[in-house]
Amino acid sequence: VAELADWDAVRDKTMAENRLQIRTTSAARRVYREIKGRLQTLTAAEMEILRDGSRLEQGYTLWLAICKRYQFIREFAVEVVREKYLRLDYPLAHEDFDIFFNARADWHAEVEKIEPSTRAKLRQVLFHMMRDAEILSSQGLIVPAILTPRLIAAMREDAPANLAIFPVSDADLKAWTQ
Repeated sequence: VAELADWDAVRDKTMAENRLQIRTTSAARRVYREIKGRLQTLTAAEMEILRDGSRLEQGYTLWLAICKRYQFIREFAVEVVREKYLRLDYPLAHEDFDIFFNARADWHAEVEKIEPSTRAKLRQVLFHMMRDAEILSSQGLIVPAILTPRLIAAMREDAPANLAIFPVSDADLKAWTQ
């Protein structure tokens, strides 16, 4: 993206070279739109970390992009994952997601209309993303985030409140957001 600085050019190059390794053009376009939507939420500094950072920084930056793009996931990260972490309650179970989901369904009619099979798939994908970002271990335990100074600085410059999407202590969060 940085070298092209043009999302249309990125799309054209991605599709022409089948960089997503997807068989059908329509599926590739759909996946590209999803990736683009997430990456467009990132600032230039965050994109630089995604491009040049360590694997852990990249995972955290992708988690940040997901949380910036989807309010539901952001709220789950802050209200469930981080709160459980602060209570030293590290196992994250499917039931935790279901309780959160049901609470949202009480307030948002569109959430209530989601089929149980779709809800199960959403939960599966969310837990997979958290494992990929190293927010959740393969055993289903919340993993404390080890944010680097440059990632903290990039996030502070954009929106310090976003630091709360990570399982970090209140003391760290307070120090980073002041």
